[in-house]
Amino acid sequence: MEHTDLAAGAVRPSAAAAAPALTSLVPSGGPAAGGTSVALNGSSLTGATSVTFGANPALTYTVNSASLITATAPPGSGTVTVTVRTPGGLSNGLPYTYAALPVLTAVSPNQGPASGGTVVTLAGTGLSGATAVTFGTNPAASFTVNSSTQITATTPAGTGAVAVTVTTAGGTSGPVFFYYVSAPALAAITPTLGPAAGGTTVTLTGGGLTGATAVTFGATPAASFTVNSSTQITATTPAGTGSVPVTVTTPGGTGNAVVYTYVPAPVLTALTPNQGPTDSGAGVTLTGSGLTTTTAVLFGAVPAAFTVLSDTTVAALAPAGPAGAVAVHVTSLGGSSGSLTYTRLAPPAI
Repeated sequence: MEHTDLAAGAVRPSAAAAAPALTSLVPSGGPAAGGTSVALNGSSLTGATSVTFGANPALTYTVNSASLITATAPPGSGTVTVTVRTPGGLSNGLPYTYAALPVLTAVSPNQGPASGGTVVTLAGTGLSGATAVTFGTNPAASFTVNSSTQITATTPAGTGAVAVTVTTAGGTSGPVFFYYVSAPALAAITPTLGPAAGGTTVTLTGGGLTGATAVTFGATPAASFTVNSSTQITATTPAGTGSVPVTVTTPGGTGNAVVYTYVPAPVLTALTPNQGPTDSGAGVTLTGSGLTTTTAVLFGAVPAAFTVLSDTTVAALAPAGPAGAVAVHVTSLGGSSGSLTYTRLAPPAI
């Protein structure tokens, strides 16, 4: 044990020296490993011959003046009594509390966006009185000590894998690891169009898609989705209307959007003319709405040659067929229309 007496004079005290008295310890606690510098404030401390923490002597102490001794706490546990002995006798005792080293066992969730802002729960022991929570070299944006076994913290911004530690009066814990994840990036969606009823299987391609927790079409979640790889997701569209932004959310955040367009189902309102010969080639004008993406015009089950003139008009050539009525309908990327009747007339008999 090292001992330095800086009191003026360094004169041997007389037998009538006053008994030492302690009034405060600053700080009044420290880690179980010891090594904390503690200021002992009091009176008649000159000529101190020992400073003890419980049954253990201070690692070092210096008599700075008659009212101050600076001592280095030895290792210990629990709450112990600190005393000073001088030629005048033994001082009163003051409590000094050894704090256990905090231990972290888990952080949940253990990943989040590089921008920070993730609320995480730290589990462990000895967490009471935490003075700092750090993610790598950055302090937590905020933290709350819920109990001796739990802290809630908000992550700062960061990158990669970082060590998370907690500091208390007992020292700094060993680490658990938090992983910063970049936001996903979408490059394309295929196909880009589908019926308003939903149910279309689309492929989303991009990067950072692993661990996706949501795929949304506008404000509506996908009917289902599967993460095939870090660069591809297969999703089923929900019902919707118009053009909507499609986004993917992962622990790294929500990425950029690609656009998906809902196509209304085609509607037929008229066939002009609505009758013709049994042989092929008669021109028929189909009038309605939602006809822009027409993929087929069917007379019964027989496809007709056609040309899309506008969203409201399609020109078709009726295929050959037997005399009588046949149902005509249109299929587009928006689905199938209802049908109208076209009547084939038999040629006059000779």
